[in-house]
Amino acid sequence: MTDTTASPSRLDRLSVTRPDSFDLDNKYTEAALERHKREGLELAVRARWIAMGLTAVLLVFLNPQWEVLWYHFILLLICANGWFIRRAGRVGQSRAELLLIFVDLLIMTLGMIIPNPFSDDVRPLAMQYRFDNFQYFFIILAAGTLAYSWRTVIAIGSWTAGIWTAGWIIAWWVATPMPGLSERVAEALVGYPDVAEWLKPNSFMPELRIQQVIVFMMVAVTLGISMRRLNRLLMMNAGLERERANLSRYFSPNVVDELSQNDEPLKQVRKENIAVLFIDIVGFTKYAAGRDPYEVIEVLRGFHARMEAEVFRHHGTLDKYLGDGLMATFGTPVPTPLDASNAVACARAMVDVITRWNVERRRAGEPEINIGVGVHFGSVVLGDIGANRLEFAVIGDAVNVAAKLEAMTRELQARVVISEAVRAQLGAEGNSSSELMVGFEKQENRAIRGVETLMDVWVMRE
Repeated sequence: MTDTTASPSRLDRLSVTRPDSFDLDNKYTEAALERHKREGLELAVRARWIAMGLTAVLLVFLNPQWEVLWYHFILLLICANGWFIRRAGRVGQSRAELLLIFVDLLIMTLGMIIPNPFSDDVRPLAMQYRFDNFQYFFIILAAGTLAYSWRTVIAIGSWTAGIWTAGWIIAWWVATPMPGLSERVAEALVGYPDVAEWLKPNSFMPELRIQQVIVFMMVAVTLGISMRRLNRLLMMNAGLERERANLSRYFSPNVVDELSQNDEPLKQVRKENIAVLFIDIVGFTKYAAGRDPYEVIEVLRGFHARMEAEVFRHHGTLDKYLGDGLMATFGTPVPTPLDASNAVACARAMVDVITRWNVERRRAGEPEINIGVGVHFGSVVLGDIGANRLEFAVIGDAVNVAAKLEAMTRELQARVVISEAVRAQLGAEGNSSSELMVGFEKQENRAIRGVETLMDVWVMRE
């Protein structure tokens, strides 16, 4: 991570390779960057090893002499340095990584301009620049695009241009021309002065050296811009993954897939007929009294995990946790033809899951967990609420009635209480209503607290 406490001078010195400003406090962004960096470094090192191996074979083809071992040694150093770069690489600023990248370029430059110590050939130092060795720098630059930030890629181009230019200028300054050699070439090419100038053995040909670094810098800047675009796409993808992760906490997987492609249902304020389910642990306050808080939290986690899984399995939306209970909706954010059926099936499944969980708890010597579930079908208002922090809200009488039905389970000694509106909607949704209503008994003209008119309800006790 970037050290934000560093002094301005330190940041100025390293600004050329400072990574893009990202919200690294976000764990999804940080994970995406770290994964990208690690994968990129692995690819870069493998590409480097393959490229160096192919280059070694090519050099043997170009120069089948023992002196080629000098260049193989240079290639081996570059491969080893790539391994160290992979170990030092990390997201954010890394001085060791930057130093090793610089060493990479220095090894390349020295290997190209220093005369081969194993060669018996006597040639002017300027002739070292006639073998077009500069083109091998493009391998390092190309491999750099796999792992580094766009600023670092441009830095590689700048450092290469600077080191290479300094190298040939120093070589030109210290080189001792071989006397008479250029004159003999000129004599042999009398009448062809341009060819003689091109072949002059003692000339470092500064025009070509300048052309090399300019073209290299143009390529580096182009690749850097491409890397910047790729980094932005990476961050956009990380943001999308974060949004999908957040959505998956509330919606079932099929709804997440739909919302990830079209978020309009969350933006529109509208009225819909949906099913609302409330579930609560009966007597939880008494259960929690005097118990270890950690034990209470573990029970709540186990309860919420099991109930949440059933909500999502039945294509519902987890609206919110309510301490020892939760609220779920069926038909949000997008209504379906089976919302009431899914809600009742979910309620029955919750009862079954708690029954199986209680078997495990009895075997472990733990007290049983009792629940109450209320389900209602009716009209609600859907939409975002809030100013800076938005929340998808479900508001209306259907929510209030479902909550009252859940509370009624204590009075009726029932596990599930559903409204007549739910049963009627089951009939409208298809043939599965008869199966879903097995075990329910009708209670007519029940008074619901907070509801002016009497209601018919259906009760499942076992």
